[in-house]
Amino acid sequence: MFITGLGTAVPAKRYTQRECWEAMRGSPHYARLGAPGRALLDRVLLGEHGVRTRHLALDDLGDALEIDPDILYRRFLVHAPELATRAARSALQQAGLRPQELDAVLISTCTGTLCPGLTSYVGERLGLRPDVLALDLVGQGCGAALPNLRTADALLRGSCGHVLSICVEVCSAALYVDNDPGVLVSACLFGDGAAAAVSSSAPLEERRRVEWIGAVSHQEPAARDKLRMESRHGLLRNILSRDVPALAGEHASRVLAQGLQEHHLQRGDIAAWIWHAGGRTVLERLRAATGLEERHTRRSAELLARFGNLSSPFVLFVLAAALAERERGGWWWMSSFGAGFSCYGALLKVA
Repeated sequence: MFITGLGTAVPAKRYTQRECWEAMRGSPHYARLGAPGRALLDRVLLGEHGVRTRHLALDDLGDALEIDPDILYRRFLVHAPELATRAARSALQQAGLRPQELDAVLISTCTGTLCPGLTSYVGERLGLRPDVLALDLVGQGCGAALPNLRTADALLRGSCGHVLSICVEVCSAALYVDNDPGVLVSACLFGDGAAAAVSSSAPLEERRRVEWIGAVSHQEPAARDKLRMESRHGLLRNILSRDVPALAGEHASRVLAQGLQEHHLQRGDIAAWIWHAGGRTVLERLRAATGLEERHTRRSAELLARFGNLSSPFVLFVLAAALAERERGGWWWMSSFGAGFSCYGALLKVA
């Protein structure tokens, strides 16, 4: 499999962390929080926690405090198809393909539920063929991009010639404020966005050759309650344990070791690192567990600062940035992790 096109999209409105704090301070929800909750919000939004700005699908920050299931559902319904379609069009343009040339479309999300799924809405907007294979993938959280691409690889080994993979999250439709520390931290760190990748059975002659070599995954159901989504009173909310950074480091290290061993490589053979960034502390634990240096996670940290944690699209933002910056070729390692607790890794060969 060859990744022949990448595209990203975010909402037009961008907000600083201080702007988010000011909006929160002026809301009745802030007054209803206990003292520990207010202190946590102040510390995360005003401190150095790796995020400076976030793009949110909100015309006004006060809209984020509209904690109503119908409002949040409509926010996802309006913005998820729009963001996914924009990212897809960009990826198709880069790949030099018409939408009608796609044989399959795979869309991953965890921040909203539609039936029919997002593939129906996005397929209509793109003008995909009526016989396109459309798969909606849900429930994989921040790690979803890599299993999505692994599914594309399986399809390309069969009868498909071109597959479109999309990850889209409207986190502002699934976050709200209460005294749960994990919920509060999530409200302070997550942003909205989408990323798309076109994968093909053959490379493009005139573009960089990005070949998918192999993938590794690890599932840890015993840690499921450390990071997951739940529905309460009709509202999706993120359950986020303090153990998540350590879990991310542990499992990312395990998956990396397995991937390198399977391909008879050493850590020093990797020319570029494409990491999901759950937050600043996650990147710190990841470096400690893998023995990497700050420069190896620089690009992920920079995108985290600009966009916040985008959940599933994030790792594709990092891959797109590495290619746009003309990162040197060779072996590239891409890794994402998230709900479950789950962790994924993929080896790319870039020329």
